[in-house]
Amino acid sequence: MGGIGTWQLLILLLIIVLVFGTKRLRNIGSDLGGAIKGFRKGMEEEPEASEPEKIVAEESTSTEPQQKENVTANRPPDTDV
Repeated sequence: MGGIGTWQLLILLLIIVLVFGTKRLRNIGSDLGGAIKGFRKGMEEEPEASEPEKIVAEESTSTEPQQKENVTANRPPDTDV
C-alpha cells in the first residue's frame, strides 16, 4: 500500500500529454531548463559581487548618497488630505 507504481506513472504521463500536447510540453521543458541554467550562473557569480568589503568601500568613496540626503532634508513633509 502507498507508493506509485509504473502503470500509474504511465497513465499520469499519458493524461498530461493529452492535456498539454507535446509541443507545449517541449516549450515548458526548454523554458525550465533555461531558468535552471540562469539560476546556476547567478549562484556562481553572486559571491563575488556581494562581498561586504567591496560594498562598504564603494559607499564611502561615493558622494551621491550625501547629495541625496541633502535633497530629501530640504523637501517639505508629505501631508495626507
